[in-house]
Amino acid sequence: MAQDRIYSVPLHHVGDFEFDDAVADVFPDMIRRSVPGYASMLSMIAQTAERYSQPATTLYDLGCSLGAGTVLLQQNAATDCRVIAVDSSAAMISKLNARLEKDNAGGAKVTTVQADIREVPIENASVVVLNLTLQFLPPEERTTLIQKVAAGMQPGGALLLSEKICFEDAAQQQLMTDLHHDYKRAHGYSDLEIAQKRTAIENRLIPETLATHVERLTNAGFRSVAPWFQCFNFSSILAVK
Repeated sequence: MAQDRIYSVPLHHVGDFEFDDAVADVFPDMIRRSVPGYASMLSMIAQTAERYSQPATTLYDLGCSLGAGTVLLQQNAATDCRVIAVDSSAAMISKLNARLEKDNAGGAKVTTVQADIREVPIENASVVVLNLTLQFLPPEERTTLIQKVAAGMQPGGALLLSEKICFEDAAQQQLMTDLHHDYKRAHGYSDLEIAQKRTAIENRLIPETLATHVERLTNAGFRSVAPWFQCFNFSSILAVK
């Protein structure tokens, strides 16, 4: 696993964060050291696919990156399912394609699509995963996507949504931010790396409150909306139609 050293030296200008070749090369290390509870989020993808996938339906991994969730959907899908893995990053899709060709893990057929997730039809879905993805869309466009997912989902299907969240109370927001930064330091990131990464991502990743996510999912028609996980300022919700 290549180590994430992207922000380890002082930069004269810190540009907006992009899922480019440099990030794709170190992404497993980056997300492991940046997202508390990431392993639990992945294990829930497998559990959700096993419990909620329906025969002859489609499972979607929207914002699939290198396909950690895609492979879990593939391995745990019901009979005659297919998996569609979507990401706008050419670097991520290229590496995922190489992984799928090499691993040949069996299970459901996987189709990879390099595209904006807002432009991909959702049809005959029984499981949809948005794993740390919705947060990168403009807030005003998130409701439309969630409504499209709900409309394209079979009754009894499930959406697994994991996000970085924010808090209305300023003191709680500061505490969760401080604890998250402590987590990063404990996993080897320097204060310089933390500061530069925060500058790079602050205009790209716009978090919302957990209550906002729950309300959006409920209004889209999901009959059960259950926040099942939170660690610091990261949360995951299981929504069942």
